[in-house]
Amino acid sequence: MAATITQSITGNTAHIVIKGRFDFTCHREFRQAYEELIKTPDINQIDLNFQAVDYLDSSALGMLLLLREKAAERNIQISLNHCQGTVQQVLEVANFNKLFSIS
Repeated sequence: MAATITQSITGNTAHIVIKGRFDFTCHREFRQAYEELIKTPDINQIDLNFQAVDYLDSSALGMLLLLREKAAERNIQISLNHCQGTVQQVLEVANFNKLFSIS
């Protein structure tokens, strides 16, 4: 089952919640979610909630890198929150802890 992606804004922080499998099948939906948020003038932080993500693959890592690149153009910080289990392990093996704030 493909992921569902929702977004919201609280103050200067945008929130993206991903549920399910974070893989290539949701690249368009993910890109649309973050591009809209990056264009919002007051946003300086994007928090991605991985609590309900049970799988991510190399294309998901690529999508996160693209998000990081786009966000850096506007000095927006990215954090990956509620990472656990296999998702946490994949992010650690990929050394994403050096690129993102991960909790």
